[in-house]
Amino acid sequence: MQALQDAIIRLLKARPFYGQFLLQFRRREQRGDKAAGVTISDGIPTLSVDPQRFALFSVLEQQALLEHLIKHTLHLHPCRRRGRNSTAWDLACDLAINPGIAHLPREAVLPERFRLPDGLAAEDYYARLPQLPQLGRQQGAGHGRERPSAAGTEESAESRRPQAERALPAPLDDHQHWQEADRTPVSLSEQVVRQMVQTAWKKSHGEIPGELQELVDGFLTPPRIPWQEILRQFIGSAGRVGRSSTWKRSHRRFGQATPGLRKQQLLNLVVGIDVSDSTDTQPLREQFARELLQIARGRQSRISVLYAGSRIQKIEHFTGVPQVCEVYRGGGFTDLRPVFDHARQLQPRPAAIIYLTDGYGPAPEQSDIPTLWVLSPDGQKPVDWGLELRLDELQGESLR
Repeated sequence: MQALQDAIIRLLKARPFYGQFLLQFRRREQRGDKAAGVTISDGIPTLSVDPQRFALFSVLEQQALLEHLIKHTLHLHPCRRRGRNSTAWDLACDLAINPGIAHLPREAVLPERFRLPDGLAAEDYYARLPQLPQLGRQQGAGHGRERPSAAGTEESAESRRPQAERALPAPLDDHQHWQEADRTPVSLSEQVVRQMVQTAWKKSHGEIPGELQELVDGFLTPPRIPWQEILRQFIGSAGRVGRSSTWKRSHRRFGQATPGLRKQQLLNLVVGIDVSDSTDTQPLREQFARELLQIARGRQSRISVLYAGSRIQKIEHFTGVPQVCEVYRGGGFTDLRPVFDHARQLQPRPAAIIYLTDGYGPAPEQSDIPTLWVLSPDGQKPVDWGLELRLDELQGESLR
């Protein structure tokens, strides 16, 4: 990943907002026919990179590719594809952002290729693309497209594809990861990007690229969203699908002699409760506990509640459908790391961590488990990663 790291450092120097925005992505290595791709997976902004293919681009092309990925995220393109023809939507999103990016690799598609004007939104390009001969016959999800490598050469498999599909231009980056964004509600994805923008804006001292001014200004004036709605959406995206046997459905392979399989949503969570004196507010904890239990009662659950200050003081486990949740009183100073250390050791691994805290205390530098920081009214987010939810005792709403 050295080439990626070097490119981000150059962006931090030349375009601080872009660099600070990129630092908030979880990174994962991939192998494929594209150098990089972005998505919001289970509420986590994720940057996938093929180091070898990324290194094939020039320094200026690497910077342009990263700006391309950032703009996809800022415009919520991965989250807005659901229900649309993926081939046309992928192309429309690239047409919407590419004209404003300098030094793009030569395979980047531009509106002029289709005799379309610059400056339209992705929805406008999407509406016009079906009128083009190349896309007029595309139906359904539509995944046919060219797949040039980072060096611009086509794969041999392309020669076996229908001519109409091979005529379609390929996205510059890997859009296959966009399907992961379908698991996260659009409003929750918007909240994730909003907080990324706010963090990048603060750390770049308000230096915003001119072409992003209007878009960033919209994210810097967030609407008031009920905290209960954010909590429900976060938990909804964290539930994992399990399987259980049922005689009500025959087995597809073995017929009536064997019970069939039924998909089952399992809520597997770790809930951290900060018991330090600064967050020892009875109404606040009770309100949070009631809402959490109300959500959990709608599905099968495996919830571990960890009461912690400088160490874990008490652990409770709920399975099935929890009915009650005590409010434990502790004290002392806060260290947020023990809860994450405990969560990483659990089997099966929890789908998410929800931490009720004021945020004042040391926290892990990073975590690969989706995390929701539920902050007290005067609290602060302890790290850049994770989603922030602020409880307001008086109004019952999140402030951002």
